[in-house]
Amino acid sequence: MKSIKYFIQFIIILLLFFIFKILGYKNASNLGSLIGSTVGPFFRSKKLIIKNLEESFKDLNKKNINSIYHQIWKSYGRILSNYVFIKDFRNNRLIKFLKIEGHDILEKIRKNDKPVIFISGHFDNFELMAMEIEKGGINLAAIYRPLNNIYLNKVMENIRKKFICKTQVKKGTGGVREMLTLFKKGFSIALMIDQRVSEGIKSKFFNREASTTTIPAQLIKRFNCEVVPVNIYRKDNHYFNIKFYEPITFDNNKNIDEITQHLNLIIEKMISNNPGQWIWTHNRWK
Repeated sequence: MKSIKYFIQFIIILLLFFIFKILGYKNASNLGSLIGSTVGPFFRSKKLIIKNLEESFKDLNKKNINSIYHQIWKSYGRILSNYVFIKDFRNNRLIKFLKIEGHDILEKIRKNDKPVIFISGHFDNFELMAMEIEKGGINLAAIYRPLNNIYLNKVMENIRKKFICKTQVKKGTGGVREMLTLFKKGFSIALMIDQRVSEGIKSKFFNREASTTTIPAQLIKRFNCEVVPVNIYRKDNHYFNIKFYEPITFDNNKNIDEITQHLNLIIEKMISNNPGQWIWTHNRWK
């Protein structure tokens, strides 16, 4: 049954991609927003989203929570529509919709020729971050989690390898080994640290214990490398701002738990600035 369900989803997504491409970037984004805001609330994740928001932002009233809830689905819809235009972002045809802060930081990393760890979260539109790092001339390996839908995953992997980051490493034990090999060869690593992991440690995230990856902290302790936080947010529906922060160097006395907690707080602050552009449908605190 799952296979049939995934295939139907796959066909629907392909049809939407075809329509998005015909409409053009702005119109497709607006349609995606409409689809997301219309269809999204019918999913069972509504209770989870509201619960996550209420427990993370205790000072917000019900009206504000509901506003963020609807922003989330609009954001999801726009992200879906944007996949059709990733190639155009890569080839600079849509460069006017993208502002980069921290070009000088990327240039220093490229010239130093020493691998760093780029950390971020699943913000709107997170795919563009790794794309800009690689476009900046930095050898990069991006860690990703394959989609459950095997049909759609092939399409997404093709888009990622062609236009986002050609070196893609699947999340998992085998992926960690591959990542270490690449890092030793001089590849910087791009890693989303905002999702729950089974092999991580408990670390505070919005004042609650959340299973968090220790991969960045382990690399820092082993190689004494720097960490570069990256943030992206959408402005005025169609425009993006990507910010590369100054590299962070941790004291040798910092342990795995302390480093992981520090990085969690960085991601938490990014989310708090634009809560309607993060994946609250994920059960982060399970």
